Amino acid sequence: MRRLFSLLSAVLLGWSSFAFANQSLEVGYMPIIPVSQSFVVLEGDALEHAGVSDPDLIKFQNGPAIVQALLAGQLDVAYMGIGPAMVARAKGADIKVVASNIVEQISLISLGELAPYFADGEAATAFQRFKADKGRKAVITTFPQGSVPETVLQYWLRNQLGLSEQQIGDNIDIIYQGAAQVQQSLMTGAVDGAAILEPIVSIVLDRKEEAKVVAAGSEMFPNQPGAVLAVREHLINDRPELVKALVKAHIDATEQLRNQPEQVASAVGKYVGGGRLPADIVLKALQRSGHQFEANPNAIVDGTLTMRDFQAELGTLKAQVNLDELFDTRFYDELAQE
Repeated sequence: MRRLFSLLSAVLLGWSSFAFANQSLEVGYMPIIPVSQSFVVLEGDALEHAGVSDPDLIKFQNGPAIVQALLAGQLDVAYMGIGPAMVARAKGADIKVVASNIVEQISLISLGELAPYFADGEAATAFQRFKADKGRKAVITTFPQGSVPETVLQYWLRNQLGLSEQQIGDNIDIIYQGAAQVQQSLMTGAVDGAAILEPIVSIVLDRKEEAKVVAAGSEMFPNQPGAVLAVREHLINDRPELVKALVKAHIDATEQLRNQPEQVASAVGKYVGGGRLPADIVLKALQRSGHQFEANPNAIVDGTLTMRDFQAELGTLKAQVNLDELFDTRFYDELAQE
């Protein structure tokens, strides 16, 4: 009888493990360096140990597209910008930010015709002087309105450079594109610059000698929040151990990205740039971003408040977002105490 019970228990345990190991998980991401934690996690075994052996991965070219997917009922997990996360929550998506990915990620990179106008330190008049000399407005590309790059660009122009809305309109043409289109515009010289993130910054600097970063993230929007890990509330309620495992893997990946980028560069390179970027470019992008990777969601709450209020001022965030409802830091907080 004892042998029969043991055999039955083994069968039941095997069945339950099989069922648990085949739970579905729909994950949305963008092929960019600021969500590198997602790539490290996906290439590791943390999800499999948590019962997800084959997550359904969906790639997006910009944050607003992820918002639309969330509002349409897609995605259990999203690696997305904090700006689109606020928009999604404001429009009714039941998501919670459980971890941060990165801070101060957006830089302004300029090409040959525009870059010299920032060399003298007179950034506030650079665009006006460019127009006076060239007879045309400077063309700057970034992600769509409401995205983190677009918000950071507007914040820099208005709050750091002190330009009025009319001065911006008179001297700058801002165009809105996805990641692949931004990179192509820079590489072909169709634009004069971009408010953008890695790996596009490293790619352009490597391939265009005249390109320069003329404003770093800390200059454009100090302590700017960037990409985050967001999960559906139903996932938190129904599968909290999975969410905790995901946050734990996220924390571990962040430590590797900060301190041992060469060990995870191949995992990141598999997803960023369609897996076609040279390994040295991926590593340079990770090294350039190393000090910016930040997993602690508590570290970006104040910056998110600033960004929320600024987006409301711009009109890209039309509904009020309660940050206490947007953030759920308990998983990170529990793990930090272990």
